[in-house]
Amino acid sequence: MVKQCEKVQNRRQLFTSVLRYAILGVLGAVGGSVFAKKRRLVRNGICINRENCRSCGIFEECSLPPALSAKTNVEENR
Repeated sequence: MVKQCEKVQNRRQLFTSVLRYAILGVLGAVGGSVFAKKRRLVRNGICINRENCRSCGIFEECSLPPALSAKTNVEENR
């Protein structure tokens, strides 16, 4: 009888650990795909900030056409 209770506990632990690692794997895959998508968009010259240039964190270093246009507009308005 004692051995049967140990099996149930071990099975429960197995299912818990399988579920935990499956969730971690899914989160890792989602995070990796988001990171890869951003890198691919930047490499192809596509804005990742949906062309909201003035609020972008890399506005000063950006050399994409929408950012260059926004920079010239800012300089003209001064």
